[in-house]
Amino acid sequence: MTELPSSARETDGFPGLRRRGFLAATAGATAATGLVLAGCGTGPGTSGAEGGRPRRGGRLRAAFAGGGASETLDPHLGNLFADAARAKALYDKLADCGTDMAARPRLAAKWEPNDSLDRWRITLRKASFHDGRPVTAEDVLYSFRRIADPKKAYRAKASLEPIDLAASRAVSPDTVEFRLKRPTAEFPNVLAAFGAYIIPNGTTTADFARPVGSGPFRFVSFAPGRSCVVKRNDAYWDGAPHLDELEFVVANEESARVNALLGGQVEYAHELNPTTARAHEGRGRIEIVRLRNSAMQSFAMKTDRAPFDDKRVREAFFLTADRRELVDGALSGAGEIGNDLFGKGYEYYAGDLPQRHQDLDRARHLLKQAGAEDLRITLDTSPVAAGFTEAAGIFRDQAAKAGVTVRVKSGSKDSYWSDILDSGTVCCYRSGAMPIESHISQRLLSGSTTNATKWHHKDFDALYQQAQSTKDKKDRAAVYGRMQRRLYAEGGFLVWGFADWIVGTSRRVHGVARDAPANTLDWARFDKVWLA
Repeated sequence: MTELPSSARETDGFPGLRRRGFLAATAGATAATGLVLAGCGTGPGTSGAEGGRPRRGGRLRAAFAGGGASETLDPHLGNLFADAARAKALYDKLADCGTDMAARPRLAAKWEPNDSLDRWRITLRKASFHDGRPVTAEDVLYSFRRIADPKKAYRAKASLEPIDLAASRAVSPDTVEFRLKRPTAEFPNVLAAFGAYIIPNGTTTADFARPVGSGPFRFVSFAPGRSCVVKRNDAYWDGAPHLDELEFVVANEESARVNALLGGQVEYAHELNPTTARAHEGRGRIEIVRLRNSAMQSFAMKTDRAPFDDKRVREAFFLTADRRELVDGALSGAGEIGNDLFGKGYEYYAGDLPQRHQDLDRARHLLKQAGAEDLRITLDTSPVAAGFTEAAGIFRDQAAKAGVTVRVKSGSKDSYWSDILDSGTVCCYRSGAMPIESHISQRLLSGSTTNATKWHHKDFDALYQQAQSTKDKKDRAAVYGRMQRRLYAEGGFLVWGFADWIVGTSRRVHGVARDAPANTLDWARFDKVWLA
């Protein structure tokens, strides 16, 4: 999600929520309207195969953590999973990410680059906004120029940076030519950026009181911090949803979402913890859906300062970690071990590198070589994300076996992500799903704004530019492979695991994708879900 999140900030920081407030909001919304929600794609990667053929009709309610009175239906402003799910129901992007993080066409029927990869021509499919107007090239350019407004802080602004929007143009009503500032082989990733939704030309902030998009559902009502109701768009270009209506209800506390699901007040509960999933999985009351590889779990070592400016110390830390113990202890086993690289299973991932295991003898040897036998460090963590404090405690005990004394420092939920970007030497870190190219460009280049490991290497930057200028995909993959081998050997991310994202549904709900990491095309894709 997209990029949602697309950095650690995108997947974390959900405000807490009250069970009483949720129940009151649900009761009020239910009295006012008929509610329903639709879900994700059908097929072998979906839940509810026993539900038979999709059935049209019915009402579905989905519980998400929300953002209170600050919530908005402006798809360019959304930060939370609730924002992303509502935006996906009402709007479309030109492209979105598949389960392997490769871009998949949506409103864009196709894309074609020139030979130098600095101009891309996008052909739009035939699609209409909810008011009947066709989606045109002018709508696309208006949407992107709005996002790129230097006076605003729209979510996808950084992702659209490679585009020279002043020079880009509408070739015809259904064709856009984007001119880029530099060759960009992975330009479709830009089109799939989190928050890069297409809105009608001329839309103003006031218009989001009754939003008009081209998505699978039409707007009915919205009460920020409480609920949002939408109904089926029978004219949707990708096929009308099965369900009549869908309602998103806000429930910030996980216990409130679970109890509402068990009590039949909602049919879909987003973001459950592993303990809850274990308690209910296979018991027959609700269905548990595990979205694999949804969140990278890591320790970020700052490579520009002692002791981690010595690559021998970084390698020693790689060898100190017992990844299985971390996954089992910090994630309650709801995930899989990492190998110090982002994007396991995604397009371009260097899966041929040997799995790294704990080797305390080698770790102690490297620390002695670096003159750090009695190393003492502070590990920054926070309860801002599930498993962070547990992971810090587990790693502290593992490091002690290598002769390293770790002091665990817990920071504020509110300021943790901004605090750890520049301060400290090592911290707990996580990220949602995104293309490996996006991870590199956002976090590992000298000019990256969220470079938590302070990885600044001009030769690495040059390899990225080489990859982006390489038209042949096989050759481009080889360059990404070189970059990942470098990171595996001496990078600053100790990636110990990849957490499942867990969703609970009523047994009546069918068609929820089981192979879609959070923020990808089929995550929270309610237009393909039905009720048995």
